[in-house]
Amino acid sequence: MEGDTRLSPLSALSAVDGRYQQQTQALSAYFSESALIQHRIQIELSWLKTVLPLLAADQNTTAVINKIDEIAAVAAADAHTTAVAVKQIEAETKHDVKAVEYWIGEQLTQRQLAHLCPYVHFACTSWDINNVALALQVTAAINKVLLPAMETLCQQLQQRAINDAALPMLARTHGQPASPTTVGKEFANYVARLAPRLTTLAAVSLPAKFSGAVGNYNAHLVAAADVDWQSVNRAFVEQQGLRYSPYSTQIEPYDDIADTFDSLRRCNTILLDLCRDCWGYISIEYFVQRRGSATETGSSTMPHKINPIDFENAEGNLGIANALLAHFSDKLPVSRWQRDLSDSTVLRAIGTAFGHTLIAWRAAAVGLDKIEVNPVKLQHDLDHNWAVLTEAIQTVLRAEGVENAYEQLKSLSRGNTVTEESLRAFIQTLTLRPAAKERLLALTPATYCGLAETLAKTINSKR
Repeated sequence: MEGDTRLSPLSALSAVDGRYQQQTQALSAYFSESALIQHRIQIELSWLKTVLPLLAADQNTTAVINKIDEIAAVAAADAHTTAVAVKQIEAETKHDVKAVEYWIGEQLTQRQLAHLCPYVHFACTSWDINNVALALQVTAAINKVLLPAMETLCQQLQQRAINDAALPMLARTHGQPASPTTVGKEFANYVARLAPRLTTLAAVSLPAKFSGAVGNYNAHLVAAADVDWQSVNRAFVEQQGLRYSPYSTQIEPYDDIADTFDSLRRCNTILLDLCRDCWGYISIEYFVQRRGSATETGSSTMPHKINPIDFENAEGNLGIANALLAHFSDKLPVSRWQRDLSDSTVLRAIGTAFGHTLIAWRAAAVGLDKIEVNPVKLQHDLDHNWAVLTEAIQTVLRAEGVENAYEQLKSLSRGNTVTEESLRAFIQTLTLRPAAKERLLALTPATYCGLAETLAKTINSKR
């Protein structure tokens, strides 16, 4: 049976535009087909205004420029209608950028400016237009959507770090009880890891080329040899807020944008680590999840369960996003000779990768908001793991110059059950300065947290 082909979240092929549409719709302004068409139109019109004083100085009048600006405004004001019209032309041309050129030609003709049509897309290859659009799309999506989302998440983590800075928790190295930490310090670790990555993303400055079919200004020079095209085209790209890429083939080599995807992937990997840690702490009851509404179902068959679905959702989406981002980084910088088109279809998936990234970040934020610390379970595990103080005792012994300190504590603890009583009894047998012995006797697993509280309270999520 044929499905419902009407465009809606229920009929969308991708979950990014279907199930998660409300979470990802902010990215449509940058990565939808309509958004790409808008970028192309604005870039083409900007270039038209750049070449007019060079090639048709008599047409570079205020009246002409106002009409060109009017076309840009009309396109932006009704992006959907404009995109539909361009796609109708593309159905005939079978070429997306050429369709934009023809649409602009129609608009110029309607305004009695048909004589300017030859200057539209002058000396450009399609990728001159597309790579400027791509750089603008990626930069804007990062700055306006992804960075605010991750900054919110970092602030959330920072607040948890501060709130639980003093709450002791048994650490686990290799899955086994280890020297205690605090809940807040463990959240602070993730803030410290994510903040530099955000700084890197915020500093993204992508390049673009605008030098013709194979990057040599061939057509520019043969048409107008007296123009300093390198300077003109550099200035044009820099006016768009991008860096100029002076050496290229038909395409900008993608190395910088690959670096950007790698930075984004690193953020995702750190967040993946956080999600798995939170999932684990829920499973051992260090964290509990707040109950939802009375109608909310945790499990379809086990009524008692509240599944950690937000962290699991984030983990799954992070995996998809990183798989795509890794492919982009590996594939895009490689092109046969001066150009092959295998990059074109790949680039259309950038919005999908950003979408899964955004879904994951928001799911993690929801998960963090739901969890509460279980102080009873935390204290229980600390009280039943006095062996973690053997590190403290053997280190004090070393500081006192006692030989074989590690071996003594190893003999006491490995394979044996260490209790508060047995540990204190062992301390009493040690030949130590009274102050050192008293310090050890006063120690408990809950107070053996080093500088964890201070480190958690002083973490800063600001980039």
